Amino acid sequence: MAVKTRREKRLIRHKRIRKKVFGTAERPRMAFFKSLNNLYVQIIDDEAGHTLVSASTIDKDFVEKYGVRGGKNIEMAKKLGEFIAEKALAKGIQNVVFDRGGFIYHGKVKAFADAAREKGLKF
Repeated sequence: MAVKTRREKRLIRHKRIRKKVFGTAERPRMAFFKSLNNLYVQIIDDEAGHTLVSASTIDKDFVEKYGVRGGKNIEMAKKLGEFIAEKALAKGIQNVVFDRGGFIYHGKVKAFADAAREKGLKF
């Protein structure tokens, strides 16, 4: 068996998660992704195939609100969780299914999820 890279292992975990997690109009999927430099999140209706709400640490509105562009530390994850929750609640989305994207539920992912829950999203 060949040695797998961290990215390949994450993609395997992500496929396993996606078999179980599916977003509907009543309860869309909140997909989280972290790159080398930034954090991204989308709220997706998988039945219709549409992104309902999206945000990232380089989003223009996020930069204007928090005065910081980019970054992917735990503080940025908390701010992004609050930001996406506010945007989702403004669009009338309260219940979501959390898709951690194959990342371990720890550190930035946990901080993001906790901040979104505190602001009113239910998952």
